[in-house]
Formats: sequence, C-alpha cells, structure tokens
Amino acid sequence: MIEIQSTADGLTFWVLVQPRGSKKAVMGHHQKALKIKLTAPPVDGAANQQCIEVLAKALDRPKSTLTIVGGHTSRRKQILVRAKSGPLSAAQKQDLINRLNHLAGGDSR
Repeated sequence: MIEIQSTADGLTFWVLVQPRGSKKAVMGHHQKALKIKLTAPPVDGAANQQCIEVLAKALDRPKSTLTIVGGHTSRRKQILVRAKSGPLSAAQKQDLINRLNHLAGGDSR
C-alpha cells in the first residue's frame, strides 16, 4: 500500500522511479511508494518530466496539476496533485485515492 497524505494544496504521495528502462509504466508499489519504470535517463530533468507525464496519464489528470515537491535528484520523489483551480474537493480527493490505490495494486476503498 502506498502512503497518501492530504494537504491544504491537494494530495501528496511518494514514487520510486527506475530510469533508463525498456518501457514506461506504473509497476505497483514498493516500500509505501508507487513504483514507476521510465525510459528517460536521469539527465537534465528528463526522467522527472517523464515521471509527471506517466502519472498524469495513469491518473487521467492534466500534467499541470502534478508537481514534484521533493526528491528532484533522487529515485524517490514526493508528488503533489492539485485541482485545476482552487482546492481539491472531497470527491476529487477520494477519486484520486482510489486511482492511486488501484495503480498500487491495493484495495480501492
């Protein structure tokens, strides 16, 4: 199970990225983080950019609503998901939690 926290700005969670892979995909969970394989190398922010792209597609969210708030140069990164405008509603937060748990391979309740 991944660790998801609610903040005033939205939801935060951790990802563990594996750059320079043969494919890009969300692979489930590992040590309370969402594991993501990337094809991009960890050079000039390419892996960070691809991480946001993969998450945005998997969560069906605009890329502009996802931000790396910690671990920019690390394989372990903290991600913030915000609403398109204003705060996330309770329904939006629950939908995101369900999607994240599903991606992690856990229970979506």
